[in-house]
Amino acid sequence: MARQSKRGRDAGTGQFITIKEAKRRPKTTVIETIKVGRIKKRK
Repeated sequence: MARQSKRGRDAGTGQFITIKEAKRRPKTTVIETIKVGRIKKRK
């Protein structure tokens, strides 16, 4: 089962920012939920 991780993103530039910063500027930022898959083991 995949885990979910939240990331903040600036809507204008597309750069990732902290969630704290994204909550501070809600008009110009987006908080996205990204699925994080399992790490496969190498042989």
